[in-house]
Amino acid sequence: MIYEINTRQKLPINKQEAWEFLSDPKNLQEIMPDDMGFEILSGADRKMYTGQLIQYNVTPLPGFTTKWVTEITHVEKLSYFVDIQLYGPYALWHHKHFIHEIEGGVEVEDLVHYKIPFGALGRLMHPLLVKPKLNKIFKAREAKMVEKFGHFEN
Repeated sequence: MIYEINTRQKLPINKQEAWEFLSDPKNLQEIMPDDMGFEILSGADRKMYTGQLIQYNVTPLPGFTTKWVTEITHVEKLSYFVDIQLYGPYALWHHKHFIHEIEGGVEVEDLVHYKIPFGALGRLMHPLLVKPKLNKIFKAREAKMVEKFGHFEN
């Protein structure tokens, strides 16, 4: 089964500011929850480009650290980029990042399609462990973006 996450966050910044921050792979570490043990290993030394490979270590669960390799498959400057997991904890991870201009700022949209490994066991673990963890990660990212850029007032 393929699952979906779709989040939207309004920020009081312009498209250029949003793009400059979100398209710099080094900034991902800044908006990840501290308990994820997120560490960039390689590939984040340049601004984002199609074909870029980025390697991280992540700790999705206490005591379980794994490598995650991402490929940036599409980049449309100031509008969107797409990353996919080539290696990591998911059977499938396809993450689209959109930046929409709105009155008074931007709306940042994340659309993720993912699949859990381990068949029936993975499907059982999804509502108990995986989905709550992903929701926590995206909520933490939202809070860190507000901390960095401020609340959207409109």
